[in-house]
Amino acid sequence: MSPTTLLLLITGCLMLQPLSTDLYLPSLPHLATDFAVSPAAVQQTLSMFVIGFGSAQLISGPLSDRYGRRPVLMGGLSIFLLASIACALAPTLDWLVFGRFVQSVGCCTAVVVARAIIRDAYSPSEGARVLAKASSLLAAAPLLGPILGGYLQVAFGWRAAFAAISLIGLIVWIAAMRSLRETNQAPNMNAMKLSGLLHSYREVMTTPAFWAYALPGAISYAAIFSFISGSSFVLIRVLGVSTQTYGLLYAIGVGGYLSGTLIGRRLLGKIGIDHTLARGTALGLAGGIGFLALVLAGVQHWALVVMAQFAVMAAHGINFPCTQSGSVAPFPRQAGAAAGLFGFITMAVALLAGLWVGASHDGTLLPLAVIAATITSVVFVVTRLLARYGHSAQMTKAAKA
Repeated sequence: MSPTTLLLLITGCLMLQPLSTDLYLPSLPHLATDFAVSPAAVQQTLSMFVIGFGSAQLISGPLSDRYGRRPVLMGGLSIFLLASIACALAPTLDWLVFGRFVQSVGCCTAVVVARAIIRDAYSPSEGARVLAKASSLLAAAPLLGPILGGYLQVAFGWRAAFAAISLIGLIVWIAAMRSLRETNQAPNMNAMKLSGLLHSYREVMTTPAFWAYALPGAISYAAIFSFISGSSFVLIRVLGVSTQTYGLLYAIGVGGYLSGTLIGRRLLGKIGIDHTLARGTALGLAGGIGFLALVLAGVQHWALVVMAQFAVMAAHGINFPCTQSGSVAPFPRQAGAAAGLFGFITMAVALLAGLWVGASHDGTLLPLAVIAATITSVVFVVTRLLARYGHSAQMTKAAKA
């Protein structure tokens, strides 16, 4: 495969996750109305996706270590496609929630294998730059997804969003079937044995460098997930923004993610992974604390929510390529397991953030502002506490030794 083909395939796989969440965000308040349920009940369509996405990665990663990236990826994409169709046809909320769970299993497999392919094909620093490039391209999903979702909701209802997701899944399936070549040249025959699984995860979990990147990456994602799960209710129900306008405002906020990936690509080439991560978490802290301060000062306007989302997502655009690449770099033979564990931790922390958003919603901006400020503060502190275990620190110690 040419580098361009590989980049596009990786981008297509990674894009399935934001599309699966962002495209139907404008429909969340309408789902509550159509099924006559509370906002907390509708949040299950997000929380079950997060649970499935996180837990399945513990298996899909080692599966790709044992049987190869290509067959596992094709299986995951097939599950994603069929589940997306089932969501579009869901007659009840329970059906939709279950369909979202199954959809997440296929989606997470595609994402985990894409991360493992990057580890197969590139060095850690090159992998971070490739992920930053892919992130810049896949920013089109959260940028355009809510806009498209808003128009689909107004014109056809919430089922149209899942029909669109099904079509996109089919396109990625066809592209992978035609173009993807196997990149796992040394399959781990013990990867799926219980002893092999336990050994792989024990090795990953006892490596400090893994946690130096996995925890900041997971908490950074939780920061943006608070906006993913809470912004539609805040903007549409609290501030009275229309469904179509919400898609546009959300896209502006997500523009921060695109900006962050572009900034991150420049910083990575100049100052390396660790210093880039430190700057990204500082930006996120400024956005979260500024959001809370202005809400406490009495500001109640959609522009404040959009500005806060822009800053927090810009920080995540800088942080996530660093943490994804850094967390799997020490594990050439357990890349799938490391990527899976990284994803599991990320989704577990995001689930807690989503539950916090759903439980604290009180018809004002304050709960979302408190959550954003708290999470961005935690990721800022954790990054600095674990910095001594990062790759730059380890290489410095090795050089002195």
